[in-house]
Formats: sequence, structure tokens, C-alpha cells
Amino acid sequence: MSGESKKITRHFELDVYKKSFAAAMKIFELSKSFPAEERYSLTDQIRCSSRSLCANEAEAWRKRVYRAHFASKLTDSEAEAAETQTWLQFAAECGHLKRETAQELYQEYESIIAMLVSMRNHPENWCIG
Repeated sequence: MSGESKKITRHFELDVYKKSFAAAMKIFELSKSFPAEERYSLTDQIRCSSRSLCANEAEAWRKRVYRAHFASKLTDSEAEAAETQTWLQFAAECGHLKRETAQELYQEYESIIAMLVSMRNHPENWCIG
């Protein structure tokens, strides 16, 4: 992340945001096939956590004036990514997602978490003021 070459001015220009948004959209599409009885438990939960990850990244970007606030929102983002991984596990175990698909997405979230940790560990590359 700190190696992003162009000057980032908006949260949606961040590689981690792009990856998170793409993963959330993939989850949205895949979750359309989840059974109706999972609507309020699995479907809503996995959609919510994957989208909340993106929202927290946007908030972190806007709070980068304060390192502690920036780190806090990145930590929230990590938590949402981990929650999404948990829902992916449930979706696979319940037979709503192919194991290979769930594993690929799980690994995508591992990559996102690593990017978030890098940002949190090196706020000097991101924070202003």
C-alpha cells in the first residue's frame, strides 16, 4: 500500500478499498442464490460486514488527520473483514457456496487484512498533519 505510486486524494483510489469493494460486490452476487431462510441471518450479515469494511476504510481515510482515529477505523475495518471471513465459512459449511469459491474469497480477505495492517503499522505514509 505504501508503494502506491500516484498521489491518493480519495478513499476510492486506495488499492485496499478497490479490493474490498470488488469482494463485497462478488459476495452480493453470490449471496443472491442463498436460500430464503438465510435472508436475515447469513445473507444480510455477510452483505453488511463486507460493505461495512468499505465504509470503515472510507472513514479511516477521512480521519487520517488524527493517527489514533485513523488506526481505530482501520482496526474496525480489520474486524469487519474477519467477520466476513466467518460468514464465508458458514456459507461453505451450510452448502450455500462452493468450498473453492469460499476459500478464494477468504484468501482475498486475508490479503485485504494484510494491507490494512500495513497501513495501521505505517500511519506516517497515510496520515496528514
